[in-house]
Amino acid sequence: METQYRGKILWIDDEIDHLKPHILALEEKGYDIRTATNGSDGIAFAEDEPFHLALIDQFMAGMDGMETLRRLKESCPALPVVMITKSEEEWLMDEAISEQVEQFLIKPVNPSQVFMACKQVLEKHKIQEEKATSGYLQEFQDIESKLSSDPSFAGWWEIHNKLVKWQLNFDEHSDTGLGNILADQIQSANRAFIQFIENGYSNWVVGQNRPQMVHDTIPIAVAPKLNEGKKVCLLVLDCMRHDHFMTLMTELRSLFDIVIDPSLALLPSATPYSRNAIFSGMFPNEFCKKYPEQVEAMQQEKGVNRFEEIFLSDQLSRLDLANVKLHFKKIWKVSEGNNYQSHVGDYLDSDLMAIVVNFIDILAHARSESEVLQEMVPDESGYRSSVKTWFKNSWLLKVLKTLKETGFTVVITSDHGSIRVGKGVLVGADKETSSGIRYKMGRNLNCNEKHALIIRKPSDYGLPELVHQTNYLIAKDDVYFLYPNQQHRYEKKIKNSFQHGGISMDEMLVPLATLTPLT
Repeated sequence: METQYRGKILWIDDEIDHLKPHILALEEKGYDIRTATNGSDGIAFAEDEPFHLALIDQFMAGMDGMETLRRLKESCPALPVVMITKSEEEWLMDEAISEQVEQFLIKPVNPSQVFMACKQVLEKHKIQEEKATSGYLQEFQDIESKLSSDPSFAGWWEIHNKLVKWQLNFDEHSDTGLGNILADQIQSANRAFIQFIENGYSNWVVGQNRPQMVHDTIPIAVAPKLNEGKKVCLLVLDCMRHDHFMTLMTELRSLFDIVIDPSLALLPSATPYSRNAIFSGMFPNEFCKKYPEQVEAMQQEKGVNRFEEIFLSDQLSRLDLANVKLHFKKIWKVSEGNNYQSHVGDYLDSDLMAIVVNFIDILAHARSESEVLQEMVPDESGYRSSVKTWFKNSWLLKVLKTLKETGFTVVITSDHGSIRVGKGVLVGADKETSSGIRYKMGRNLNCNEKHALIIRKPSDYGLPELVHQTNYLIAKDDVYFLYPNQQHRYEKKIKNSFQHGGISMDEMLVPLATLTPLT
């Protein structure tokens, strides 16, 4: 049986004659080995012909291994390197790591150690993709079984969490060929989730076996920490989906111990309703009744979130936390964020810092207006990547590091997520109807029930009557609403954009994460 070719390796060692058993063992495994007895020859070989991997001995006469490594990286920056040395000194390991060495082996090494190092470097991605493929295919049936078992809210969070995990996995291993199967399963799950929401939501409004919802954020996640005498920062990342938060974990887990609980966005899954609910601790019909000026703002669709600080102060008073020193801030622009980060020390004497950050929401809306952003964020994977890149280099991460160092407990959540829309659906409405793309508020609204949850009695859903005989339409699946006289003008512009306000797992199942500083 012919040995499978595994790659071409350059081995640089001034005692290469002593390594013949190792070379023969690698050749038997399918590697093509080229040897050099000094750094200069090795670099010359690498410049003349392509290699998949270099093995370099540290202690060589003339040019040593570290110098060889540096010069090799100058001419072949993408070539992965395994360093082999007799020394166990930490400074040498630090040097090698700083030069992006893939592996560090301590002599004496046996042939199997060298083989395993080569295999890990050269075949890691392939092995991980194969594992991802087999892992998802095994879990596919488990998810299908859970979908057919009438899951509870906790069950839906578990399903969503699993699907998000595989989306992130496939972001890293895009050659599995299973992306379409996963997308179909997510679509199927969303249809079942719509039934779950339609069947249960009106009961939850009156408190029957209600899941944790976004208006529970302060009493459940913030107030208990304040009562324990801890300083707390509530960070609301507007429009952050669960998969977005999971991409931030790479940076956060080195700073905090993180516990993630599920939370359910309100209907409509949009900022005027869900974010005001977080700060007021109420369903929308309740905060509109208590604060009549909010009704006017929502009727005019202007300044719909301008009372949030008042809402929060009042909620703290109802929770017997009126004496808490509160700092409240909303940040829309990068310049505002940078300025905030430079002055964050001025606010650290607060008991509660509440910060709203709008970047993720702004990115979603700006994408539909910009061809450049549509190229950068073509789909959900691109959206996750953009959020991750922003956060890694953002003022916000610097603020979080400061909060960690000063002992703040940080609660991170979102008011709602978003979904990429694909199907335009015509609705009948009058001129007073709201402008939402995934939800409509007005009167005499008409739409096929297949495409929208039609709410004729708003109070059953905890919603206000903003006009006489108010109706609401809440989009299902990946639907977006169009008016007949504007169909051709807006259909192409809106299709494939990220929108919110409707019923889907990505819009409604949001993380409520409690971050405790690592010591």
